[in-house]
Amino acid sequence: MEKLDCVVIGAGVIGLAVARALALAGRQVVVLEAESAIGTGTSSRNSEVIHAGIYYPRDSLKATLCVRGRAALYAYCEQRAIAHRRCGKLIVATDTAQLDQLAAIRAKAAANGVHDLQLLSQQQAQALEPQVRASGALLSPSTGIIDSHAFMLSLQGDAELAGAVFAFQAPLRHWRVTQGGLELEVQEERWLANTVVNCAGNDAPGVAKALQGLDARHQPRAYYAKGNYFSCAVAAPFSRLIYPVPEQAGLGVHLTLDMAGRARFGPDVEWTDTPDYTVDAARADGFYAEIRKYWPDLPDHALQPDYAGIRPKLGGPEAPAADFRIDDASVHGIPGLVNLFGIESPGLTSSLALAELVCARLHV
Repeated sequence: MEKLDCVVIGAGVIGLAVARALALAGRQVVVLEAESAIGTGTSSRNSEVIHAGIYYPRDSLKATLCVRGRAALYAYCEQRAIAHRRCGKLIVATDTAQLDQLAAIRAKAAANGVHDLQLLSQQQAQALEPQVRASGALLSPSTGIIDSHAFMLSLQGDAELAGAVFAFQAPLRHWRVTQGGLELEVQEERWLANTVVNCAGNDAPGVAKALQGLDARHQPRAYYAKGNYFSCAVAAPFSRLIYPVPEQAGLGVHLTLDMAGRARFGPDVEWTDTPDYTVDAARADGFYAEIRKYWPDLPDHALQPDYAGIRPKLGGPEAPAADFRIDDASVHGIPGLVNLFGIESPGLTSSLALAELVCARLHV
């Protein structure tokens, strides 16, 4: 049996950030990825937004890691010339009944350490974005966009330069807790690892469930909230991201921009029992209705099915939004094991800070 120091399961943005941090700290790291390339799941099927840290409950992991991670991510991108833009966003109240919600969002953001939100009147919002319809808005100048794949490639490169090794098409079939460490069966081989970090995203609960010796209390059920995206066949007249006031399971059908300035819309929320990445063109009807609340001039037939992503949720449709869950030995009693569950948005923004926290939990 081959003995290993650290194994990171999953080569999405979180696994890459964790592998990089561990390798830079001097640990010998092997990254297991079931697919043939990095970032093929949630990491490449999102809005590519650098979030400010606005919406999350005070002192939650989402709030603290988003704010800390945003600063680290902007600095990282600037140092390495990774394509990104601090374009800002407007959170718009599409009727006067939502104006009080804007004030509540601003107060929540301030509690999280985000103090740059600006409350705008209808006239001020339209001075920034003439085509937007809003009774009022919040301007978040710290929100931005990023080329997430370039970011992930950079993380991979950093990790490999620090000695990390990647094994692709290497699904974890079985593993168990032993007195000597964590024994893993991968591609007909058996490995004994001192440390394992489960960063498998949507598959993280399944990976945990496969661990013989982990109590069922620490094997959460996976819930899948599918988010569909539509592209726009016409040029959108906006230079900033446009978000409606948030809804229960997500941030509403918002308008984001890619690095080329092209607009896309989404995600909506479609609960599903199994991951499915097809986009039903018929869902465009609902998109038109939501988008026209803040962009009434969206032309007919402008929306085209683009892609879909799956949010790794820890609760179903009626459950309140859960925080990130980082289960280490203080939770489950297994030395060297860290399970990361429910790492949905703002996971991309939080990735560098989250990796730093995992290292701290492992006393690295």
